[in-house]
Amino acid sequence: MARHLITSALPYINGIKHLGNMVGSMLPADVYARYLRQRGHDVLYICATDEHGTPAELAAKERGLPVAEFCAQAHDAQKAVYDGFELAFDYFGRSSSAQNAEITQHFARKLNENGFIEERAIRQVYSPADGRFLPDRYVEGTCPHCGYDKARGDQCENCTRVLDPTDLINPRSAISGSTDLEVRETKHLFLLQSKLQPEVEAWIDQVGGEWPQLASSIARKWLTEGLHDRAITRDLDWGVPVPADTWPELAADGKVFYVWFDAPVEYIAATKEWADAAPAGEVRDWKSWWYEADDTVRYTEFMAKDNVPFHTVMFPATELGVREPWKKVDYVKAFNWLTYYGGKFSTSQKRGVFTDAALDVLPADYWRYFLIANAPESDDSSFTWEHFAATVNKDLADTLGNFVNRVLSFSKKRFGDEVPAGGEPGEAETRLGAETARLLAEYEEQMEALQFRKAAAALRALWSAGNSYLEEKSPWLEIKTDKDAAALTLRTAMNLIHLYSVVSEPFIPATARAMRGAFTLVDDTAAWVAPQEAAALTAVSAGVPFTVPPVLFAKITDEDLEGFRVRFGS
Repeated sequence: MARHLITSALPYINGIKHLGNMVGSMLPADVYARYLRQRGHDVLYICATDEHGTPAELAAKERGLPVAEFCAQAHDAQKAVYDGFELAFDYFGRSSSAQNAEITQHFARKLNENGFIEERAIRQVYSPADGRFLPDRYVEGTCPHCGYDKARGDQCENCTRVLDPTDLINPRSAISGSTDLEVRETKHLFLLQSKLQPEVEAWIDQVGGEWPQLASSIARKWLTEGLHDRAITRDLDWGVPVPADTWPELAADGKVFYVWFDAPVEYIAATKEWADAAPAGEVRDWKSWWYEADDTVRYTEFMAKDNVPFHTVMFPATELGVREPWKKVDYVKAFNWLTYYGGKFSTSQKRGVFTDAALDVLPADYWRYFLIANAPESDDSSFTWEHFAATVNKDLADTLGNFVNRVLSFSKKRFGDEVPAGGEPGEAETRLGAETARLLAEYEEQMEALQFRKAAAALRALWSAGNSYLEEKSPWLEIKTDKDAAALTLRTAMNLIHLYSVVSEPFIPATARAMRGAFTLVDDTAAWVAPQEAAALTAVSAGVPFTVPPVLFAKITDEDLEGFRVRFGS
């Protein structure tokens, strides 16, 4: 089987993420990783918190904490939420790790040796009161376009216009509030992306043909507009330091690398963190996943569209420039936006549903299924409470949950605590087996193609096939005239429940465990269901003890909906 390296966009450290962030990167990556593991592939799913940059320092300042302490606490808080969503990372690292500093500095030295880094003097805002140069986000003021008085030096959050610090009216330091600001000359390192553009174009021509149109069109748009040399250092206290052995003057000035230079390196560094964290007696070879791995590893990245340029153009340029055989992405699964009633989710303005609050309202599987079934793949999709409730009630409560409860409860009532025997399968069971095998193949095809909405539709059709069979056979009527026929129907339906427990696991892992745990099977080690097994439906034989699990999915009522609207707004 193939080796699959999977990464999702690194969640930024300054706060719990919203549902749009979850569905745009980490959740689909987890679903895909789970599926591949079940199919027998060697999978490594790596993620980490992105911890450097101005927003981290500002968030720490607001909390009155040293930035390192703030980031450590925020990492643990985010990891707890992702555990709640059952994201099965092989490792969830931190971009502030020593491993990331080591590899980032190695990349910078190599780029410099190869002529792709240049030291340039630029003019930048300086605050005498703070005794430091101010990065763009450390300058606040009034937006010249809309009058918003808390605009940052890089962008106005109110009207979204891109700004320069010198554009702001009445600019002030975000650190001290001082308005005594000057423009002084300082030096920074620039990555000469313009020199690397032909190589990036050639690489995208080679691998980008199979990417989704969203990813390839964004990458090619950036290349068409031309890659510009980009400053890769900042004046911050928190970040990967510029190495003194290569740039002593800049190191003495306290320069650190720009967060967008070191953050993608963290994918590699987090893999080294994973290897370094191996328990005693276990050896993990991190380099085999990243170095000289083009022929042995299939690398898939998951991210929302705003992250695409950095991962398809900027970081590949860095990897090409170091002139070492580091693994570059094979497939970029990009997503559009999930909106909240048609408007943007906003972390800073607390607009929408955030992942910790989501888990406080309902268990993870409700969210996992809804988000993947409505993933913003071809275009933006809108979250509304009405749509969420309708999906949960129809697909999860009625189609899957009600099927499981009806079958097991009725069988327990009429046949006891063991799977009934019944007669031999007939024409209806043969048709059901063929339809189950066909739908399973469709589900597999869509999962292999990373078409998540279509995969969810195929999974839903599998669940619906069970309901159609149950309605056709009507065991509650059969039992009045032919007890063996009713037993056969129930035994077949129980085999469907077991099949659902296996193949639904990537979407709804907790529910899958509950369904599988209903049957006391000896050595139930099935990782997946083969076509012939799907057609035969004989994994659960007569006489196997079973229990009726608690209700899998509770319906969302009108009263619940009103409570959600009051709590979260609409």
